[in-house]
Amino acid sequence: MTEPVRIYGDRRSGNCLKVKWTADHLGIAYDWHEVDVVKGETRTDDFLAINPAGQVPCLERQDGRILAQSNAIIFHLANGSELVPADPFDQAKMLEWMFWEQYSHEPYIAVRRFQRAFQNVSDDAIDPQLMAKGRRALGVMEMRLLSRDFIVGDQLSLADIALVAYTRVADEGGFDLDEFLGVRGWVARVENELDLEYDEGRIAKLT
Repeated sequence: MTEPVRIYGDRRSGNCLKVKWTADHLGIAYDWHEVDVVKGETRTDDFLAINPAGQVPCLERQDGRILAQSNAIIFHLANGSELVPADPFDQAKMLEWMFWEQYSHEPYIAVRRFQRAFQNVSDDAIDPQLMAKGRRALGVMEMRLLSRDFIVGDQLSLADIALVAYTRVADEGGFDLDEFLGVRGWVARVENELDLEYDEGRIAKLT
């Protein structure tokens, strides 16, 4: 993909950062339009005209076509690149983990992080199932990463980008990655591949 694209996103959102990181890694030119979810900017008439679902991220192509949902967007951006395995089974396995991320990982780890870090909800007031199910998701990842460096195959893929987005900031939701050493090591490898730096002050800077 060579034509420039426009990305609507909130930099506090792991789902949005997936899109930015994929574009950056592949050298895809884009214009970033910051949309503040906390302030309700996804519910304005202007934004709903772009994405009636009222969600970010959202990709607008040069030809005017719109694509929503983070994992669909990164697959569109990366299709045909080294981030998508050439082997059909490995490609399906990558998609399996990307579906799993949205169904069994993000709803717990990202939601607990959002409530704790951005809504200032106390730990006692947060649904305890979020911690239990988030820890279960991290445990599934730990088992996967015991004998491999990346989620699928032997190199970085979209499965890693999809999963690292909220895993790397799971501590902001109260999860302790020191209990999941395989996951912690994998986070470091993916951050290195994507040239990311962990910024202790990122919440203060973005809120």
